[in-house]
Amino acid sequence: MRNRNFTKKMLMLTFCMVLIVSMLSGCKGNGESANSSSSSFKAGTFAGEAEGKEGVIKVEVTMDEPDKIKDIKIVSQSETGGLGDNALEKIKDQILEGQTLAVDAVSGASLSSEAMLAAVEDAVTKGGGNLEVLKAGGVQKAGEGKTEKLESDVVVVGAGASGVSAAVTAADKGAKVIIIEKTGVIGGASNLSWAGKFYNSSAATDNNLKVNVEKEIADWIVNNHWRVDAAAIRQYVTKSGETYDWLAEKGYKTSFLNFFGEQLHVLPAYETREETLRKMLAESVEQKGGQVITETTATKLITNEAGEVTGIVAEKSDGTTLEITAKSVVMATGGYAANSEMVKEAFGFEGVNGGLGQNVGEGLKMAWEAGAKVPDNFGGQMLHQTLARATQGLKAQYEPFEASYPLMLTYLPNFMNVGSSGARFRDEAATLTSVAAANTSAFNGAYHMVIVSKSQLAALQSKGMKGVNAPSLPGMPPEFYAEFADQFTLENPWVNAEKVFDSMVENGDGYKGNTIEELATNAGMDVDVFVENYNSYKEATKTGVDTEFGKAADYLEPMGEEGPYYAIVAEINNLGSVGGLLVNTKFQVLNDKRTPVKGLFAVGLESEGVLFNDTYVGNGVGIGYSFTSGRLGGESAANSALKAN
Repeated sequence: MRNRNFTKKMLMLTFCMVLIVSMLSGCKGNGESANSSSSSFKAGTFAGEAEGKEGVIKVEVTMDEPDKIKDIKIVSQSETGGLGDNALEKIKDQILEGQTLAVDAVSGASLSSEAMLAAVEDAVTKGGGNLEVLKAGGVQKAGEGKTEKLESDVVVVGAGASGVSAAVTAADKGAKVIIIEKTGVIGGASNLSWAGKFYNSSAATDNNLKVNVEKEIADWIVNNHWRVDAAAIRQYVTKSGETYDWLAEKGYKTSFLNFFGEQLHVLPAYETREETLRKMLAESVEQKGGQVITETTATKLITNEAGEVTGIVAEKSDGTTLEITAKSVVMATGGYAANSEMVKEAFGFEGVNGGLGQNVGEGLKMAWEAGAKVPDNFGGQMLHQTLARATQGLKAQYEPFEASYPLMLTYLPNFMNVGSSGARFRDEAATLTSVAAANTSAFNGAYHMVIVSKSQLAALQSKGMKGVNAPSLPGMPPEFYAEFADQFTLENPWVNAEKVFDSMVENGDGYKGNTIEELATNAGMDVDVFVENYNSYKEATKTGVDTEFGKAADYLEPMGEEGPYYAIVAEINNLGSVGGLLVNTKFQVLNDKRTPVKGLFAVGLESEGVLFNDTYVGNGVGIGYSFTSGRLGGESAANSALKAN
């Protein structure tokens, strides 16, 4: 009995020892877990890369220990200047400071942030580092749990063109203003825009170009099927010219351009815009006792028992909660175009967001929760450009001019356009007008395809766009061809065209077939549908008569008799959502009874739905209205706040 008890005790002791040893083996000194990759770790510098928003991000990560990152070097990147590139640096600093990959994306630059993290992770993996440890924990925000209370007459949410204009005007009217911006960049979409429309500005009249105001307003209303606010249109058309002079006085100088009879005003040089807007804020808002607070996201509107808006709740990047009380709150958060689910639900659009990544619609949702009406025409988008899916990949392989071959063809009327089924859907002359091109495509699916035959490609290689009888240069925005402006001519031969198009196919951004049937199969089209449409179109190129869409004979370019054939995937660029809040001419936000939600104002894209029926059809109106609505809305917000004091 004694021996049996002794044996049991020894077995139990042995079991406990084995258990302890196994537990200890799972933990290796300095917090290193039993990660198989760390066993092969050798100190050194390791390369990593990941696909960012605008191209590949390459980094070099130096490590002395498997769970310690000594240094990170960003070797190359092409992210958006002032936002994406700054996000890369911030993510780098957070990783090094916290010794963790569990860091939050930078607001407004989530794609760039996620790519930076992925590139560093790629390097750590290649070096045999311990990802398990590096992904644990997270950066403790210094302000978590803290609340800071501020007071103002006017608080502006969003520091794009409309928000800055509203804040500056309100401050100039004598209001104490606080403006917050969720990113670290001032200027928003205006930093990316080309030109604005300021009707009958002093510059326009000096250049002998004057718009008939009454005809412009009448045509605008009819073209939008009367489903607009006529008073809002009149206000913009008659008051926007003053905005040109106001901006010039503030140091934000635009240049007048007679754009085929349209009054456009080209914005200042890209690299000067944010600095100029910051100076405007400093000389008005800050100089008069207000504040400019960046990297701070509004989360809620504060309302009193009567339903009046009395301020906002926001969160700073360090985790601090801000409670800002105000007599007037101006929403200028830029809409929701970067929220793909919201765009699809409201408008059915599945193309590309070419606007700002931070515009996800939280401003609208806060206003709706505070009693704002969802407009009857909610859903409109600013579809304004055509993009070739191949461009970015080709730019990594070819010079900008060659990489843009597929893109340029999407802007010419001389090529057959088909939807995803293989059916032709428009007179391709629609490509000559950006808004018509964008909306006819978007109405027919997430993308369309431009068909190019062997003979057409040969003509391009030999004589450039003149070889396919292009009526004019592709009507792309200037920034699309800035890198190759000297080569951007009708006569310039398209060297390496066949090689470029084959690379497009190899990259998965287009299709190729030796026969039209093979092209249809490879592109996922319905073979019978495409063959029927192709043969009908080919017949039109021979007879000069397009019985289906009435395309002019000058644009019916012969297709040739042999392959290969190519299909360029073309997508539509959405520059921003239009509307979401209903406003009056004082830019007060209206409720379901169409009366003002007291204390709440809206400017910029979120209020622009009063100008358009279901989608944006302007040219320069977006940025012109943003500055104008901000200027006028800021004045109204200040007057209301000061009257309440």
